[in-house]
Amino acid sequence: MPGGGFARLPGGSVVVALTLPVDDHRIRILVHAGNRARALTRLRNLGLRAVYLRGNSQPPTPDEITAVLHHPDGLIWRTAPEAAEELWHPIRALRMAK
Repeated sequence: MPGGGFARLPGGSVVVALTLPVDDHRIRILVHAGNRARALTRLRNLGLRAVYLRGNSQPPTPDEITAVLHHPDGLIWRTAPEAAEELWHPIRALRMAK
């Protein structure tokens, strides 16, 4: 079941975190944007059309926020639940894997 949440940053921008099912596993996607609507639009523009954020049940952790803020694209993913040895991947890596 998809889950997600968001965190508002002091500068007014937000980090949206979504956990989505892909094939037989789940992935965690993080998006940094000006607001929640813009973050979801960024995902929809990549082809994830049925992505919605309902509630704030799984907000991003401080480590996840740091990871997405330090990525130049502001859009990263990795499998969920997180494996300690797995690093965050740019969204381009997910699109190529399909």
